[in-house]
Amino acid sequence: MISSALVLADGTVPARSQMGASLGFHIIFACFGIAFPAVVLIAHWTGLRRGDAVALLLARRWSKVMAVIFAVGAVSGTVLSYELGLLWPGLMGRFGAAFRIPFSLEGIWFFVEAIFTAIYLYGWRALPPWLHWWSGVPIAVTGLLGAWAVVAANSWMNQPGGFTLTDGRITSVDPWAVIFNGASGYEVPHMILAAYMVAGFLTAGVYAVGMLRGRWDRYHRLGFLIPFAVGAAAAPVQFVVGDIAARMVASQQPLKFAAMELVDRTQNHATEWLGGIYYNGQVYFGVGIPDLDSILVGFSPSTTVIGWDSAPPELRPPLPNLIHLAFDGMVAIGTALVVFGAWQAWVWWFHREIPRTRWFLVPAALAGVGAVLAMEFGWLVTEVGRQPWVVYGVLLTRDAVTPAGGVTITLAVTLVIYLVLTGGCILVPWLMGRRWRAEGDPRLVEDQATPYGPPTEPVREVRS
Repeated sequence: MISSALVLADGTVPARSQMGASLGFHIIFACFGIAFPAVVLIAHWTGLRRGDAVALLLARRWSKVMAVIFAVGAVSGTVLSYELGLLWPGLMGRFGAAFRIPFSLEGIWFFVEAIFTAIYLYGWRALPPWLHWWSGVPIAVTGLLGAWAVVAANSWMNQPGGFTLTDGRITSVDPWAVIFNGASGYEVPHMILAAYMVAGFLTAGVYAVGMLRGRWDRYHRLGFLIPFAVGAAAAPVQFVVGDIAARMVASQQPLKFAAMELVDRTQNHATEWLGGIYYNGQVYFGVGIPDLDSILVGFSPSTTVIGWDSAPPELRPPLPNLIHLAFDGMVAIGTALVVFGAWQAWVWWFHREIPRTRWFLVPAALAGVGAVLAMEFGWLVTEVGRQPWVVYGVLLTRDAVTPAGGVTITLAVTLVIYLVLTGGCILVPWLMGRRWRAEGDPRLVEDQATPYGPPTEPVREVRS
C-alpha cells in the first residue's frame, strides 16, 4: 500500500493522468471513426441492393451521427497531439524523429477521411446511388489506415526499433522498421477489432433499448441487427487475436505479462489467477488454476514464465493488482460478448428472429458499454503495464515528462472540458433520435427523402 501511494505521488502521475484521460475520451470516438462508416455502408448497401427504404433511412440518419462523432473525434485527437509535445518533451525531443513517422501518415489519412466524409454526407441529394455508396468506401478504408498508423506509434513505444542511437540522440531512422515494429502485428488488429466491437455493440444497444420499450418495428429490428452482427462477428476473431497478443507480450515484455498474471517469481507450472489481489507474496480472493498460465504461454506446463523478481524493484511495473484486474476484466467482458453474439447467431440461424426475452435485450442494451470498458481496460494494461518505461527499455517515464509546473491545473481543466463534451455528445444524438421519432413532423420529409430508392414511409412503432 505504501509503495502504491508513493507511485501515485510520483511527479509523473498528473501528466500521465491527463494523457490517460485524453486518450480514454478520444479513443471512444476514434472507435466510431474506424468502424462506424462500415456499419453505415452495410445499411446503405442493403438499401440499394434490396430496395429497402428502411435500410436507406438508417444509413442516412447514421451518416449524420457519423459526422457529429467525426468532428468531436478530430478535435479531441488534436488535443492529444499537442499534449505529446507539452507533457512529454523528453520523448518528442529525443525520439521524435522516429515516433512522429506514423503520426505523419495518420495526418494524410485524416485529411482524406475528412474530404470523403463531407462528400458522402452531402451526396445524399446530389450523387447517383452507387456512386454515392462508393464515395463512402474511402471513409471506411482511411479509418482503418489511420488506426494502423496511430497504433503503430504506440506499438513502437512497446517494441522500439528502426533507429540508431548515438550519444543519446537518434542519428538515423528506418521508417519501415518503425511502422512495422515488433508489436504492431498484434496491436493494430487488436485495436481495429475492438473498434468494430465498440461501434457495433454500442449502436445496437440504442435499438435494444427501443425494443425493451416495445418498439418492434422493422426500423428498430434492422437498426439492431446490422451493427450487432458487426460487433458479434468481430468478437470471436478478437478472442483469437487477444490470445496471440498476450503470448507475444509474455515474450517481448515479460515484466508486463508478469503483472498481468500476478507472477512474482520466475517459474514453470505457473498458476493462472482469475481475479485476486496480490499482497506480500500471496494472492487473495482469486481462483487459481494450477499450470494453466504456463500452458497458455507455451502450450506446456513446463514452460517457464518470467516473474517480476527478474528485474530490480525500480524497473518493475507499478500497481500489478490494477494491471491484473484490468486484464481479467477485459478478458471476461470479451468472452461474455463472444457468447452473447453466439446466442443471437443461434436464434437467427434457426428462427430468423431477435430473442424477445429481457434476458437477452437487457444485456444487449449494455453490451456496448461492456465493449467500451473492455477496450479501456486493454489500454490501461498496455500503458500502465509498460511503466516505468515510456519507450520500453530505452526511455524512462520520469526522463520524458515535462519539468514544468501547473500540470495538475491543466489536468483539472481537461477533465471538466471532457465532462462537458461527453454530455454534449450524448445529448446531440439523443435529440436527433427524439426528432426522428416525432411522427408527422414536416422536417422528417427532408430526412427521409433521397434522390433514389423507394419512397420511405414514416416509421411507425409496433408494440408487442
